Amino acid sequence: MAIDFTLTPEQRQLQVSVRELAQKVLGDVDEQIRHLPSPDERFAATRPAYEQLVQAGLLQQLIPAPVGGKGNGMVEMAIVAEELHAVDPSVSLTMFASLLGLLPMFLGGSPEQVQRHLPPFLAGTGAPLAAFCFSEPGGSANFDAPAPADGVRTTARLDGNEWVISGSKRWVSSASGWDGHGADLLTVVCRTATDPATPPDQALAVILVPRPERGFRYEGAIDMLGHRGHLAPTFHFDDIRVPKDHVLGEVGAGKALIEGSFTGTAALVGVFGVAMMRAAFDHAWRFARTENRGGAVPIIEHQAVGYALADAKTRIEAARYLNWKACHALDVQSPHALELAVQAKIFGSETAVSVITDLMKVVGIESYDRDQPLARILQDALVLPLFDGGNLGVRRRQLHALLRQPDYDPLAAAGGARAKENAPASTSQERRGSGYA
Repeated sequence: MAIDFTLTPEQRQLQVSVRELAQKVLGDVDEQIRHLPSPDERFAATRPAYEQLVQAGLLQQLIPAPVGGKGNGMVEMAIVAEELHAVDPSVSLTMFASLLGLLPMFLGGSPEQVQRHLPPFLAGTGAPLAAFCFSEPGGSANFDAPAPADGVRTTARLDGNEWVISGSKRWVSSASGWDGHGADLLTVVCRTATDPATPPDQALAVILVPRPERGFRYEGAIDMLGHRGHLAPTFHFDDIRVPKDHVLGEVGAGKALIEGSFTGTAALVGVFGVAMMRAAFDHAWRFARTENRGGAVPIIEHQAVGYALADAKTRIEAARYLNWKACHALDVQSPHALELAVQAKIFGSETAVSVITDLMKVVGIESYDRDQPLARILQDALVLPLFDGGNLGVRRRQLHALLRQPDYDPLAAAGGARAKENAPASTSQERRGSGYA
């Protein structure tokens, strides 16, 4: 394709309409929830805003058209993500966490499973929540490590025609639902083998668990530094039973479903970073144009301030286009989609923390006030390098694995190749990439 970062008329219309909707629905969410003392109260107070986004068709917009939604790919999803996250990261994250909860079903579910479990998320009413139950107490960066490592500790054993699921999960967005009794749909990562020596590619599974009537034990929400209106609960499955046919794909497909789901979301986390940088830049730029800080002219007239703003804007644009490229690679199922998505996640998330901190220096001590936007934006941004596969424990490890492959081509993801320009796309790197897409 030709290199062109111009949005199509349809994409531009989507951008404008979501921007207007975000300002209307999300603009005062932080003001409404800031005074509430507990994570549960703050999360519950965001429900009206979430319902309005659902009613406006935003959740349908995130769901791919082939399964009944209105989504036309990752690039459009990135457009939506930037507009929502720039206004309120908490409600935005709740919506995209529901998308993550549905992704394993999109990737590995049968048509019958999709038809049975997806309709509430397509209805355009209510406040449906889905959650990808992956992370566990003690961490899950080594979820696929073979024995003697623990790997995934949540278990699923067959009892006749039912799976019996037991174990604890933590840091799973919105998994406890609006009332603490569970989200509308849980996609649960489990170890199915009784022998701990069974390799992960034979033992791991993702099992669909509709909102359980019993056996879901909510143990409380984490009082997070940022995303104060979003819920990250700790909970336990006490022998929850679901039918045998609720496994996605087959037993042993869990590892591929986990990796495929988190490849798609990697680029979106980079977009979250772009959105937060954009919001921070807008505040700092307006501050610099209107504030003299005791001087004779607005501080933007000072070279140091102008240079700081210029540097921030440059890095925002660079992060945005890397993320768009990664999203496009996912859309066209490029063999290099994994590499680009992980790079976009790392660069977008870490650049966000750096840029927002630099913009706080432009505003000065006033930016340290929690009632001012920059302090809150930084609190939200700090999690980006840590979640959805931490940049140190997971994402850089993924890039390291690619770099170590004997047939790795450093120029391939850039659209070129060194020696074998006409060689067929059949290297191990390309096969692995297409699997993640």
